[in-house]
Amino acid sequence: MSTLIILRGNSGSGKSSAARALQQKIGRNTLLIPQDTIRRDLLWTKDGKDNAALPLLTDLLHYGHAHCEHVILEGILNADWYLSLFETANKLFSGRIHAYYYDIPFEETLKRHATKDKRFEFGEAEMRRWWKEKDFIGIIPEKTFTETVSLEDAVDCILHDISSEI
Repeated sequence: MSTLIILRGNSGSGKSSAARALQQKIGRNTLLIPQDTIRRDLLWTKDGKDNAALPLLTDLLHYGHAHCEHVILEGILNADWYLSLFETANKLFSGRIHAYYYDIPFEETLKRHATKDKRFEFGEAEMRRWWKEKDFIGIIPEKTFTETVSLEDAVDCILHDISSEI
């Protein structure tokens, strides 16, 4: 039976780094679904309600559920815009979902963003426009990671949470 790990939060919070580290630690047959790659790179579409990435993200959840031991879904994933995706996740993975929300102050996300390769692709103005405070899913319980939780601590916490499912 497949397990879903959801990593969400504002831009620059650390969710993509954690997702890549988790995929490496969990190992083979772990599907990583990065929202930015699907939306920006594959489809080159803007984010928003009913955006063009939503059907593909949903299809990838179905694929992961049917063919992979673990699925990692990561991205900003605005709770309102992606509600149908979370509803699908609830139906597919029924009780085998581990969700985490990076609740990091805006200034800290700017500092983290400044250390990444993408720092030249977008900056503070875009990050402020995308910012949404405490954007919890609601229909899926999420554990919160604050700015004091390191990348290693977040990965260790998640691995501990899913240890019975590995």
